Amino acid sequence: MRACEFERAVDAALEGLPQWVLDKIDNLVLVVEEHPPPELGDVLGVYEGIALNERDDYFGAMPDRIVVFRQPHLAMGLDETDLRAEIRKTVLHELGHHLGIDDDRLTELGWG
Repeated sequence: MRACEFERAVDAALEGLPQWVLDKIDNLVLVVEEHPPPELGDVLGVYEGIALNERDDYFGAMPDRIVVFRQPHLAMGLDETDLRAEIRKTVLHELGHHLGIDDDRLTELGWG
């Protein structure tokens, strides 16, 4: 999958989210990068920031970031349908962290 197609798949993962989720997103950017930094290992995505439920005196902060890594997704060797599903799952998982949802609950929601 070419980079532009991958980015469109990431964008598509955000389509159809419930309004309550869209209403909660605050000071967040979502980006695609080719590879995770070595210290993260072989991850598909990462959330960098302060979860909504942990924000107290949160004024003037730089935006939180969700980074989706393209090459680890491609290395899974999935067909296009399954790859798009995995991209969506990664985006939802990292978005869940932004919302303050822990890994156990994300798994229950099918976002783990």
